[in-house]
Amino acid sequence: MLLTVTDWVIVNAVFALALWVMPLKPDEVHATRTLWVLLNVSYLPALLWLRRRRMMLRAIQLDHVAMRTLGVVGLHALLFLSLNAFLGVNVLGEKQYLLYYGSLTVVMELWTVVAHLLIKRYRRRGYNFARVVIVGTNDTARRLYESMLHDSGYGYRVLSFFSTEPMAEFCGVECHPIWHLEKYAREKRVDQIYYTVPGRDELITPVVRIADDCVAEFFYVPQISRYITRGFELHSIGAVPVLSIVRNPLSVPINKAVKRAFDLVFSSLVLCVYPLIYIPVAIAIKLTSPGPVYFRQQRTGYRGREFTCLKFRTMHVNTDADSTQATEHDPRKTRLGDLLRRTSIDELPQFINVWRGDMSVVGPRPHMLKHTEDYKRLVDRYMLRHLIKPGITGWAQVNGYRGATDELWKMERRVENDVWYIEHWTLALDLKIIARTVINAVAGEKNAF
Repeated sequence: MLLTVTDWVIVNAVFALALWVMPLKPDEVHATRTLWVLLNVSYLPALLWLRRRRMMLRAIQLDHVAMRTLGVVGLHALLFLSLNAFLGVNVLGEKQYLLYYGSLTVVMELWTVVAHLLIKRYRRRGYNFARVVIVGTNDTARRLYESMLHDSGYGYRVLSFFSTEPMAEFCGVECHPIWHLEKYAREKRVDQIYYTVPGRDELITPVVRIADDCVAEFFYVPQISRYITRGFELHSIGAVPVLSIVRNPLSVPINKAVKRAFDLVFSSLVLCVYPLIYIPVAIAIKLTSPGPVYFRQQRTGYRGREFTCLKFRTMHVNTDADSTQATEHDPRKTRLGDLLRRTSIDELPQFINVWRGDMSVVGPRPHMLKHTEDYKRLVDRYMLRHLIKPGITGWAQVNGYRGATDELWKMERRVENDVWYIEHWTLALDLKIIARTVINAVAGEKNAF
């Protein structure tokens, strides 16, 4: 409710400021009251749509939040201008409209991001959480539980699991028999019930009834492989629900053009100041160890094609560079190289790769050829990482899956994150990843070695 009231205040306050900066002409002041009425009437549908979208999802993703806010401002502008034209209230000029909606977009975006960051912080302190129980003790239930705990800002509190098999706990959380669900849901005032049991149609009807009787939201979680991370659209054939896979956004030509344009602009800006970094780093590398300034390595790129990836050399020249990953206390690293790796300065030459078209600013990290050969046999959907150009930074890296992949599960998680990024790409998501990368580089990353 507080967010809704604040949104309304911002819409009116920015409009008042716009009229103060560019006031109406003396003979048009009489229309001021009408403008205020139309302003608020046209905002109501946009406000209701935004509120509905907020209520539909607890898991806050700031790039989606920003895009929704932009949609709200656009909807408001369409309605406001349409009402003004229909009623003949043509007292605002183009400059006034541009000033108002330009300012409103900036202020609303900033407020929405700040507000949702405050909500996440509030939830992390133990407030505004949803009481959740999960019916089922299988891999899907485990993945759901881990996803809910991935970020405490989501505001989920898993109270218990319920199983058809006798067990005391699951994933370290207490587990009760399924027939205790109704009593438990009433006593604990459960807000949401998630059903993950496959192939037990006789159970789902009583669980839905319990959810209804306890005024709890019911969610059915389909049994989908953890490697199928892409979004779905719900359709129906008669009375049968059908899920369809949403197409890869970067297969759309306009999206590819937007991403490439962003890569060219961003890499060009970095390369303008690159000499200021290259000269002192190159001198330091030459003074501290014999060998070239750049380390060149063949890596797997777009659609499995090989390309030469550039980095500042951080190791003594050795014969294992193309087959063995660096470790935390790797004796091959120079003292300067360790510093370059921990600050991610060693990756800066890859902006040359971006400008050439071999890489993107954001995307799955390119792996050495030996790792591609090894992991494509061990990890499902591994080669899907190469549906787009590799990146200097990526979704997996900002989520903690950076550095050595000495255990198979680490590469599996990296692939999951990379495929998720490919299937959920937006320009706003790229900006978010870049911002998080800069923050992590300044703060220091424990896996950057």
